[in-house]
Amino acid sequence: MNYKSKIIAVAVLAIVASCAKNPFTGKSTLALVPNSEILPSAFQQYNQFLSENKVITGTSDAKRVETVGSKIKVAAERWLNANGYANYLEGYAWEYKLVDSKEVNAWCMPGGKIVFYTGIMPICKDDAGMATVMGHEVAHALANHGQQRMSAGVLQQAGAAGVAVATGSKSQETQQLAMTAYGATTQFGGMLPFSRAHESEADMIGLTLMAIAGYNPDTAVAFWERMAAQSGGQSPPEFMSTHPSNATRIAKIKELIPQAKAEAAKFGVTFK
Repeated sequence: MNYKSKIIAVAVLAIVASCAKNPFTGKSTLALVPNSEILPSAFQQYNQFLSENKVITGTSDAKRVETVGSKIKVAAERWLNANGYANYLEGYAWEYKLVDSKEVNAWCMPGGKIVFYTGIMPICKDDAGMATVMGHEVAHALANHGQQRMSAGVLQQAGAAGVAVATGSKSQETQQLAMTAYGATTQFGGMLPFSRAHESEADMIGLTLMAIAGYNPDTAVAFWERMAAQSGGQSPPEFMSTHPSNATRIAKIKELIPQAKAEAAKFGVTFK
């Protein structure tokens, strides 16, 4: 085995050894960066964000964010405990904050650090709409999507270094063309589909969580229809986006609703 082959073999073994299992899908996922490094950094970034933005407290909306968030947290704990993952949330320190911003957004950092912007509250409309968003964002954290994106970024950078080495003896123009081609291929053929897959996973997990929490997953369709209307059809083509198209997402959610209801039924939650 030559030197180059040894390097490739070591890299493959390192990747295999750095895989984790997604409990919700059963799939192996990249985990090149451990949660022991990710969570402290996420908590620090979350606290810094809160210190630099206006956090709304004491209002009915702020209390609703906490109430719905707590129910989604309990739903996640119930599902994980029932499926043999009792220690999966070790290191989590849940927080639910409402932040004053016109931006239509919400997010959950690794470790359960959640922010809702006031701009998304009218589109949520009610607690069920909030549960749709909360379940989706919490699902990203539970599925370790941030960890996977960081790991994919590490591999992308390693690949770029490989291209640089492989074309090192070529002209500068050839090197630039090769790097441009590599960047476009990995972005549109790898990173963006990777992100869209994460969004679809988060929809599936989020529907299950909101259903176990007692929110009818049927209402998720209406929320995403409101989001689609709010965007005004300005989203980029799906292949150029980190998110599925509105039509694709809504169609898939309709397919997933029976599965979410079936999971909720295992916990004694049913819907008319």
